[in-house]
Amino acid sequence: MSLFLGKIHFWLFNKVLWFEGLEDEIIKLAQEEGLNVEALSAEINAKYGQKTENKNLEEIIDTSNIHGWLQNKIHSAEGRMAAWTKAILENNETAIGKLENIYANQGIKAAKEVKEEKNIISAKEIYDSINDYILDGMPCDRVNEVIIAEEDKVQWKRRICVHNDIWQKESMDVSIFYQLRNIWIKAFVQEVNSQYEYVKIDETTMEIKKKQ
Repeated sequence: MSLFLGKIHFWLFNKVLWFEGLEDEIIKLAQEEGLNVEALSAEINAKYGQKTENKNLEEIIDTSNIHGWLQNKIHSAEGRMAAWTKAILENNETAIGKLENIYANQGIKAAKEVKEEKNIISAKEIYDSINDYILDGMPCDRVNEVIIAEEDKVQWKRRICVHNDIWQKESMDVSIFYQLRNIWIKAFVQEVNSQYEYVKIDETTMEIKKKQ
Protein backbone atom coordinates (compact mmCIF):
# COMPACT_ATOMS: atom_id res chain seq x y z
CA MET A 1 0.00 0.00 0.00
CA SER A 2 1.28 3.44 -0.90
CA LEU A 3 2.67 5.55 1.89
CA PHE A 4 1.48 8.69 0.13
CA LEU A 5 -1.89 10.33 0.66
CA GLY A 6 -3.71 11.52 -2.43
CA LYS A 7 -6.69 13.81 -3.01
CA ILE A 8 -9.05 10.83 -2.96
CA HIS A 9 -7.99 9.92 0.56
CA PHE A 10 -8.71 13.41 1.88
CA TRP A 11 -12.01 13.36 -0.06
CA LEU A 12 -13.09 10.13 1.66
CA PHE A 13 -11.88 11.35 5.05
CA ASN A 14 -13.91 14.57 4.73
CA LYS A 15 -17.00 12.52 3.87
CA VAL A 16 -16.52 10.50 7.06
CA LEU A 17 -16.17 13.70 9.08
CA TRP A 18 -19.37 15.08 7.59
CA PHE A 19 -21.24 11.87 8.39
CA GLU A 20 -19.95 12.03 11.96
CA GLY A 21 -21.32 15.58 12.17
CA LEU A 22 -24.71 14.17 11.22
CA GLU A 23 -24.22 11.53 13.92
CA ASP A 24 -23.75 14.34 16.47
CA GLU A 25 -27.20 15.68 15.56
CA ILE A 26 -28.74 12.21 15.90
CA ILE A 27 -27.17 11.83 19.36
CA LYS A 28 -28.68 15.19 20.37
CA LEU A 29 -32.08 13.85 19.32
CA ALA A 30 -31.50 10.70 21.38
CA GLN A 31 -30.88 12.92 24.40
CA GLU A 32 -34.00 14.96 23.70
CA GLU A 33 -35.96 11.70 23.48
CA GLY A 34 -34.87 10.84 27.02
CA LEU A 35 -32.44 8.05 26.18
CA ASN A 36 -29.43 7.31 28.37
CA VAL A 37 -26.91 8.74 25.93
CA GLU A 38 -23.89 8.12 28.14
CA ALA A 39 -24.63 4.38 28.48
CA LEU A 40 -25.58 4.05 24.82
CA SER A 41 -22.42 5.85 23.68
CA ALA A 42 -20.25 3.47 25.70
CA GLU A 43 -22.07 0.45 24.26
CA ILE A 44 -22.07 1.67 20.65
CA ASN A 45 -18.47 2.87 20.72
CA ALA A 46 -17.34 -0.46 22.19
CA LYS A 47 -19.05 -2.23 19.29
CA TYR A 48 -18.04 0.02 16.40
CA GLY A 49 -15.18 2.19 17.60
CA GLN A 50 -15.17 5.84 18.58
CA LYS A 51 -15.56 8.85 16.34
CA THR A 52 -12.54 10.17 14.51
CA GLU A 53 -10.07 12.19 16.57
CA ASN A 54 -10.02 15.92 15.95
CA LYS A 55 -6.69 15.77 14.14
CA ASN A 56 -5.39 16.09 10.60
CA LEU A 57 -5.59 12.96 8.47
CA GLU A 58 -1.80 12.76 8.22
CA GLU A 59 -1.53 12.47 12.01
CA ILE A 60 -3.95 9.58 12.52
CA ILE A 61 -4.11 7.42 9.39
CA ASP A 62 -2.31 4.08 9.23
CA THR A 63 0.03 4.78 6.31
CA SER A 64 0.83 1.07 5.98
CA ASN A 65 -2.85 0.35 5.25
CA ILE A 66 -4.48 3.52 3.91
CA HIS A 67 -7.33 1.76 2.12
CA GLY A 68 -8.15 -0.50 5.06
CA TRP A 69 -8.03 2.36 7.57
CA LEU A 70 -10.45 4.50 5.55
CA GLN A 71 -12.78 1.56 4.90
CA ASN A 72 -12.84 0.81 8.62
CA LYS A 73 -13.68 4.44 9.39
CA ILE A 74 -16.63 4.31 6.97
CA HIS A 75 -17.97 1.05 8.43
CA SER A 76 -17.48 2.35 11.97
CA ALA A 77 -19.39 5.58 11.29
CA GLU A 78 -22.23 3.78 9.54
CA GLY A 79 -22.45 1.14 12.26
CA ARG A 80 -22.81 3.78 14.96
CA MET A 81 -25.45 5.60 12.91
CA ALA A 82 -27.49 2.40 12.48
CA ALA A 83 -27.24 1.70 16.22
CA TRP A 84 -28.31 5.22 17.23
CA THR A 85 -31.19 5.16 14.75
CA LYS A 86 -32.37 1.83 16.12
CA ALA A 87 -32.20 3.08 19.72
CA ILE A 88 -34.26 6.17 18.90
CA LEU A 89 -36.94 4.33 16.91
CA GLU A 90 -37.25 1.47 19.40
CA ASN A 91 -37.82 4.06 22.09
CA ASN A 92 -40.32 6.06 19.98
CA GLU A 93 -41.21 4.97 16.45
CA THR A 94 -42.88 8.32 15.74
CA ALA A 95 -39.43 9.95 16.08
CA ILE A 96 -38.83 9.03 12.42
CA GLY A 97 -40.26 12.45 11.57
CA LYS A 98 -37.60 14.11 13.74
CA LEU A 99 -34.89 12.03 12.07
CA GLU A 100 -36.20 13.11 8.68
CA ASN A 101 -36.00 16.77 9.74
CA ILE A 102 -32.39 16.34 10.85
CA TYR A 103 -31.42 14.78 7.52
CA ALA A 104 -33.23 17.50 5.57
CA ASN A 105 -31.52 20.24 7.57
CA GLN A 106 -28.14 18.62 7.10
CA GLY A 107 -28.77 18.39 3.34
CA ILE A 108 -29.53 22.11 3.28
CA LYS A 109 -26.44 22.86 5.36
CA ALA A 110 -24.21 20.91 2.94
CA ALA A 111 -25.73 22.66 -0.08
CA LYS A 112 -25.10 26.07 1.48
CA GLU A 113 -21.45 25.09 1.97
CA VAL A 114 -21.22 24.18 -1.71
CA LYS A 115 -22.86 27.45 -2.82
CA GLU A 116 -20.31 29.44 -0.84
CA GLU A 117 -17.54 27.98 -3.01
CA LYS A 118 -19.11 27.72 -6.47
CA ASN A 119 -22.18 28.27 -8.59
CA ILE A 120 -23.79 24.92 -9.40
CA ILE A 121 -25.61 25.14 -12.75
CA SER A 122 -25.77 21.64 -14.27
CA ALA A 123 -27.19 18.28 -13.24
CA LYS A 124 -23.71 16.72 -13.33
CA GLU A 125 -22.32 19.38 -11.00
CA ILE A 126 -25.14 18.65 -8.57
CA TYR A 127 -24.54 14.90 -8.79
CA ASP A 128 -20.80 15.34 -8.21
CA SER A 129 -21.44 17.67 -5.27
CA ILE A 130 -23.75 15.13 -3.63
CA ASN A 131 -21.02 12.53 -3.87
CA ASP A 132 -18.63 14.85 -2.08
CA TYR A 133 -20.80 14.27 1.01
CA ILE A 134 -22.66 10.96 1.02
CA LEU A 135 -20.97 7.72 2.00
CA ASP A 136 -21.35 4.86 -0.46
CA GLY A 137 -18.49 2.57 0.40
CA MET A 138 -15.09 2.92 -1.25
CA PRO A 139 -14.63 4.17 -4.83
CA CYS A 140 -13.48 0.67 -5.85
CA ASP A 141 -16.93 -0.65 -4.84
CA ARG A 142 -18.43 1.19 -7.84
CA VAL A 143 -21.80 1.36 -6.12
CA ASN A 144 -23.49 3.67 -8.63
CA GLU A 145 -23.57 3.49 -12.41
CA VAL A 146 -24.53 6.64 -14.32
CA ILE A 147 -27.03 5.77 -17.08
CA ILE A 148 -27.80 9.24 -18.44
CA ALA A 149 -25.38 12.16 -18.23
CA GLU A 150 -26.80 15.29 -19.84
CA GLU A 151 -26.57 18.98 -19.01
CA ASP A 152 -30.07 19.03 -17.52
CA LYS A 153 -30.38 15.43 -16.32
CA VAL A 154 -28.28 12.77 -14.62
CA GLN A 155 -29.78 9.36 -13.98
CA TRP A 156 -27.99 6.60 -12.11
CA LYS A 157 -28.59 3.09 -10.88
CA ARG A 158 -27.37 1.51 -7.66
CA ARG A 159 -25.47 -1.60 -8.75
CA ILE A 160 -24.89 -3.01 -5.27
CA CYS A 161 -25.86 -2.15 -1.70
CA VAL A 162 -22.94 -1.67 0.66
CA HIS A 163 -25.19 -0.66 3.57
CA ASN A 164 -27.47 -3.67 4.08
CA ASP A 165 -25.03 -5.79 6.11
CA ILE A 166 -24.26 -2.87 8.40
CA TRP A 167 -27.92 -2.19 9.16
CA GLN A 168 -28.80 -5.88 9.43
CA LYS A 169 -26.16 -6.17 12.14
CA GLU A 170 -28.47 -3.92 14.18
CA SER A 171 -31.58 -5.88 13.03
CA MET A 172 -32.63 -2.79 11.08
CA ASP A 173 -34.18 -2.69 7.63
CA VAL A 174 -31.81 -0.85 5.29
CA SER A 175 -34.87 0.85 3.76
CA ILE A 176 -34.77 3.22 6.77
CA PHE A 177 -31.28 4.28 5.72
CA TYR A 178 -32.35 4.92 2.14
CA GLN A 179 -35.52 6.73 3.25
CA LEU A 180 -33.47 9.16 5.34
CA ARG A 181 -30.76 9.61 2.75
CA ASN A 182 -33.31 10.32 0.00
CA ILE A 183 -34.62 13.14 2.16
CA TRP A 184 -31.07 14.46 2.57
CA ILE A 185 -30.47 14.41 -1.20
CA LYS A 186 -33.83 16.00 -2.01
CA ALA A 187 -33.17 18.87 0.42
CA PHE A 188 -29.61 19.26 -0.89
CA VAL A 189 -30.72 19.52 -4.53
CA GLN A 190 -33.50 21.98 -3.76
CA GLU A 191 -31.11 24.23 -1.84
CA VAL A 192 -28.09 24.03 -4.14
CA ASN A 193 -30.11 24.91 -7.26
CA SER A 194 -33.90 25.17 -7.01
CA GLN A 195 -34.25 24.84 -10.78
CA TYR A 196 -33.50 21.13 -10.35
CA GLU A 197 -35.22 18.30 -8.51
CA TYR A 198 -34.27 14.88 -7.21
CA VAL A 199 -36.54 12.01 -8.25
CA LYS A 200 -36.50 8.43 -7.01
CA ILE A 201 -37.69 6.40 -10.01
CA ASP A 202 -37.64 3.00 -8.31
CA GLU A 203 -35.74 1.25 -5.52
CA THR A 204 -32.41 1.37 -7.36
CA THR A 205 -32.79 4.15 -9.95
CA MET A 206 -32.60 7.88 -9.21
CA GLU A 207 -32.20 11.06 -11.19
CA ILE A 208 -31.54 14.76 -10.90
CA LYS A 209 -33.32 16.76 -13.56
CA LYS A 210 -34.24 20.32 -14.42
CA LYS A 211 -37.78 21.18 -13.47
CA GLN A 212 -40.22 21.58 -16.36
